[in-house]
Amino acid sequence: MINYTIEWMQTTNEFAHFDRKSSRIKAKDFSATIVAFANAHGGDIAIGIENDGTIAGIDNEIANVNELEKASFDFVYPSVLISEEPLSCIDSKGRANHILIMHIPETGMFHSNQADECYYRTGDGSKKLNFQERLALMYAKGVRYFEDEPVYRASLDDIDLPSVEKWIKRIGYSKSVDEYLRENGAFVREENGKTVISGAAILLFGKFPQKFFPRAQIRFIRYEGTEEKTGAEMNVIKDVSFQGKLLEQTQAAFAFIKSQIKEHTYLNKNGHFVTVPEYPEFCWMELIVNAVAHRDYGILGTDIQVKMFDEHITVESPGILPGLVTESNIRHTHFSRNPKIAQFLKEYELVREFGEGIDRIYRELEEAKLPDPLVKAKDFMVRVTIKNTEPGSTPQATPQAAPQATPQATPEVNPPKISPISFDSAERNGSKQSFNITPHTPQATPQATPQAAPQVMSQEDQHRRAQILVYCETPRRAREIMTMLGLFDVHYFRSHYLRPMLDSGELEKTIPEQSTSPNQRYQTKKRSL
Repeated sequence: MINYTIEWMQTTNEFAHFDRKSSRIKAKDFSATIVAFANAHGGDIAIGIENDGTIAGIDNEIANVNELEKASFDFVYPSVLISEEPLSCIDSKGRANHILIMHIPETGMFHSNQADECYYRTGDGSKKLNFQERLALMYAKGVRYFEDEPVYRASLDDIDLPSVEKWIKRIGYSKSVDEYLRENGAFVREENGKTVISGAAILLFGKFPQKFFPRAQIRFIRYEGTEEKTGAEMNVIKDVSFQGKLLEQTQAAFAFIKSQIKEHTYLNKNGHFVTVPEYPEFCWMELIVNAVAHRDYGILGTDIQVKMFDEHITVESPGILPGLVTESNIRHTHFSRNPKIAQFLKEYELVREFGEGIDRIYRELEEAKLPDPLVKAKDFMVRVTIKNTEPGSTPQATPQAAPQATPQATPEVNPPKISPISFDSAERNGSKQSFNITPHTPQATPQATPQAAPQVMSQEDQHRRAQILVYCETPRRAREIMTMLGLFDVHYFRSHYLRPMLDSGELEKTIPEQSTSPNQRYQTKKRSL
C-alpha cells in the first residue's frame, strides 16, 4: 500500500527512491528507469504525473500504459517483478482519472536494458554507467569478483612464496604452495595456455602489490579543525600512506593511527586512574578493516582514506555499498564483495565477515555515549564517520604524551625482515617530507621505554603484563592474548611479552614438550605457598 498523497507526488522533488513519468513515455525509454531502480535500492514511479507536477492521468493512454507494464519483462534483463497500485485522482482538466504507482524492488542482481545498457539510480536521475562503472556494479552485486580477475603482466615471480607458505601452515593446508595456489580459490590458473595470476593473489601475497595496483593502499590524513579546507586555507597537518600486502598495510596503519588518537586520563570513583581513548579502539579499527576487505579494487584511481579531524574520523572506501546493503540496513545486512580477501583477514582475526563487526561498532559507541556512525554512499564512494563527542559538547580528551613523535621514534624489538615502505608526510606548511617505516610497525606507543634503557619497564608494559597474567588464569592461545591486548605484530608480541614472561616463570606452556604444537596454550604459572 502506497502512503504517498497525490499532492505530495505532484510537488516533491524527485529523488533516489521516487520518480514521475508521463503515461505517454515509450516502453523502451521507460525500461532505463526500471533498470536504474533495480540496480540501486529500488523505488516508486508515479505514471501519469508530468515532470512539472501536472496530473495528466493514465485513463486516456491505456494502450501505452499496458506496454509500460510489460517493459520489465520485454526490455529488462534479467526481468524484474514489479508491483502496481492505481490511485484515483482529478486530472489537470478537472476530470476523474487515475495515476499508476509502480514499485521497483531492489533485486540484488545486475540488470541491463534491451540495448545492453546499464543504469543506476543516483539522486533524481538515472545514470548511464560507463564500462568501468558497469564493472564496479557487477563486482558489488557479486555477479563477478574483481579479486578473481587476471592481473595483466603478472607472473609467478611476482608472488612472495614464503608468505603463501606461512598462510597455508596457518590454515592447516598440507599440500604444496603451488598446489594451493592452483587448486584452492584459483589464485593461479591456466587460460589459453598461459598462466594467469588473480588480483587476490597479488593483493594478499604479492611481493609489491602497488606495482599493479598503485592506489591499493591506506592513506591517513589529519586535518586541523573540523572540516577539510583547500588552497590558501589548506589545513592538512599529516599525510601518510601505507602500502605493501593488505595485511601488512592494515597492521602498519593500525600502529600509526593508534599513536594519533588522543586519550583522557581521570580518577574514577574507586580512586584508580583510568585512561580512555577519544574513540573506542575497536570502532575505528573495524572501519578500516571493513574498507580493506570490502572496497572495490576495480576502481583504480583512488585509495582508502582515513581522515581525522578534531571531533570526528571519516573512513572513505571506493565503491558502492555491495549486494543488498544500504545506508539504513548496513548494521544487519551483510555481503562480501571480495570473499577471498575477507576470508584471509578473518583468519587473522581482523574481519568479521558476517557483519557482527558493524553491529559491535554501534554497541560500543552507544556504551561510550557517542553518536551512531554516519554512513553515506555517493558517487561510487562509501563514507563512514564516527564522532568523539555528542553534538554540541566539547571534546575532553587530551593528547598523549610526546605527540610530536614520528613513526621512526617507535622502538623496534626484533623487527621482521621486510623491505621498508616509503611514506610522505605533509606538515602544517603543506610541504612533504619522505621517511621510511616497515609495514609491521610494533604497537609500542610513544611512551614506551627507549632502547637505550631496556632494563627499565615502562608503565604500559607493566600494565599489559598484569593484564596477561589475569587473562591467562585460563589457558589461552597466543593469538587470543594478542587480540586481548590489541596487538597485531606477532614478532613484537613474542619478543616483548611472551618469551620474557616464559623466561621469568610468570607464564608456562600447557604442552611444554611440544613447543610448536597447534594446540599450544599459555597459562599463568601457579605459585607454591
